[in-house]
Amino acid sequence: MDDEQQPDKGAHGPLAGFTVGVTAARRADELGALLQRRGAAVLHAPAIRIVPLADDSELLAATRQLIDRAPDVVVATTAIGFRGWIEAADGWGLGDALLERLRAVRLLARGPKVKGAVRAAGLTEEWSPVSESMAEVLDRLLEEGVDGRRIALQLHGEPLPGFVEALRAGGAEVVGVPVYRWLPPVDLGPVDRLLDAAVSRGLDAVTFTSAPAAASLLSRAEERGMLPELLAAFGHDVLPACVGPVTAVPLQAHGVDTVQPERFRLGPLVQLLCQELPARARALPVAGHRVEIRGHAVLVDGELKAVPPAGMALLRALARRPGWVVARAELLRALPGTGRDEHAVETAMARLRTSLGMPKLIQTVVKRGYRLALDPATDAKYADAAYTDG
Repeated sequence: MDDEQQPDKGAHGPLAGFTVGVTAARRADELGALLQRRGAAVLHAPAIRIVPLADDSELLAATRQLIDRAPDVVVATTAIGFRGWIEAADGWGLGDALLERLRAVRLLARGPKVKGAVRAAGLTEEWSPVSESMAEVLDRLLEEGVDGRRIALQLHGEPLPGFVEALRAGGAEVVGVPVYRWLPPVDLGPVDRLLDAAVSRGLDAVTFTSAPAAASLLSRAEERGMLPELLAAFGHDVLPACVGPVTAVPLQAHGVDTVQPERFRLGPLVQLLCQELPARARALPVAGHRVEIRGHAVLVDGELKAVPPAGMALLRALARRPGWVVARAELLRALPGTGRDEHAVETAMARLRTSLGMPKLIQTVVKRGYRLALDPATDAKYADAAYTDG
């Protein structure tokens, strides 16, 4: 997928006019396609890279350790991780020995996808929680008692707050099986472009599908001295959307509130954005039309109008005080790359009116500035201020 992909101008899906950042390294194309089919523009910046399992010495060492000394319980946490572990073991010539060992131990699977991967390997899980919750897995293990037991836990690159600590506090020996290992991306250019877009409010949302990606993005922002700006963007204008609560942990540690779907899957994550972003857009009754201001475009009576960045900056400045006159000097300050020549406002305004296709939406007030031609009969709360100089 290209770093930035624009939606088809004919697409008027629920995300039309919005730009969404994607930080995923894995299944990024799938997530990007889901977003684009609903009209979004996508900025892709993988915030991490995954070390191939077959090249990972840590996984090889853990596999040999478990084959040499059997655990009492193995907890499989992700389907792709479990399949990758078996495939990597095959590549090392240890596949049969690993499967033989897993057949002889209690195997717990976190959710139906993992259960499917376990059975595809010719194994049978003893138990799997309906909730897909690691907390439920932990509760079951602790209720049964773990003192003196050896538990192998398939790690999946994301923090499991309190899970390992609780098992060890109960007397268990915990062996981590690191099926994924995350490293920063080799090329930081896309990540830096995403950060720049976020702090300049060029994004409407950023999606996170793994905690390491969230942690990596925050770390890179800190390296560039822009972490406070990024946190401020996430706090007000750029919606951080996480696939689940574990993914949100690094953001929450910095005081960032996130949105998460009820089901921790890509589809529900996209559906959540389809609800949240339009709900955050500003909609105004202007000159008898419904004008909805989105990230990089405007819906006029439901028709999508692409607007240049300078035009969007002017429109947002006008919409902050709908119906009021906004002076040229103030509009000049709102333009990207502010200069001193107010003629830049007139040029950008002319282009904005052309983009909207309805010049009467914005009125020129001679020697004073511009105003949105708000329809006071439709929205009475603006009526008294409609002709007041702001």
